[in-house]
Amino acid sequence: MPPLPAFNNPEALWGLLLVPMLLVQAWRERRARATLRFSGAHVFGRSRKGFRTYLLPLLPLLRAAAVTAAILAIARPQGRDSRVRDLSVEGIDIVVALDLSTSMEAGDFRPQNRMHVAKEVLSEFIANRVNDRIGLVVFAGAAYTQAPLTLDYGVLKEVIKQLRTRVLEDGTAIGDALATSLNRLRDSEAKSRVVVLITDGDNNAGKISPMDSANMAQALNVPIYTILVGKGGKVPFPQGTDLFGNTVWRETEIPINPELMQDIADRTGGEYYRATDPEGLRAGLQKVLDSLERSKLMEGGASATYREEFHPFLLAAFGLAALELLLRASFLRVFP
Repeated sequence: MPPLPAFNNPEALWGLLLVPMLLVQAWRERRARATLRFSGAHVFGRSRKGFRTYLLPLLPLLRAAAVTAAILAIARPQGRDSRVRDLSVEGIDIVVALDLSTSMEAGDFRPQNRMHVAKEVLSEFIANRVNDRIGLVVFAGAAYTQAPLTLDYGVLKEVIKQLRTRVLEDGTAIGDALATSLNRLRDSEAKSRVVVLITDGDNNAGKISPMDSANMAQALNVPIYTILVGKGGKVPFPQGTDLFGNTVWRETEIPINPELMQDIADRTGGEYYRATDPEGLRAGLQKVLDSLERSKLMEGGASATYREEFHPFLLAAFGLAALELLLRASFLRVFP
């Protein structure tokens, strides 16, 4: 049995009570219509009724049908899809810890430096998310929460756009950054909670050692994915500008510690990636997502999808009304 139609405006159906009233009014008008009195009417009485005489009752029926169709259109009948849409939000809680130390100004990703590429790739990463809550922690010689976990990707991208180096005390406090990130995830109930550490150097500042933070992450069952950006060794580093305002680059040794990145990842159940170009950084972030299981962040219930189906009734109403007017003015015109 097909499902009964649903109406978005069912109160309008009370208007169907007008239909029998219209028919009664039409019958009364027909009974009260003036007749032509003629002394020789018996002459016409012997003649047979014409075809038009039998069609005259059709006019009030057309009008009643047009009004019925119009009322049904106003009531807005709607069809319901068989599939029910799940409104729950499924995703991952991710805190990105981004290095803002001055070494991120190195130009081994030329024509842009590491900081520019990291911001660009991170913005692309956020733009491609749908239901993942993302938080942002920035660090140099100290660590700070720049954005808590949120689904407002527009705000996140604007925050990332404003990031720059030489704002914080210089250094690379990896342990503090991880501890701050874990603190943002501590109350999360998501099935997958992760920290993504993006840095280009070795830990040389902060109050908490990186491995202590890794132990905390292990206790909280939060994997840490580490991405070491840069080519390592001597890399071009800005040393000021020349007389024409062009950046002067000089080969500078920037220490890195891939073993530490690997140890942090191994201790917490995460992965270690090395990004020596923008594509490597993009691939590292994507691999993080591929390895995680999504969970429901918000219970939104279920919703059915409805289709508007008033159009055929509206067309029928106009068509029947137009046919009634046309017949009344031409073929079924009544005199007087």
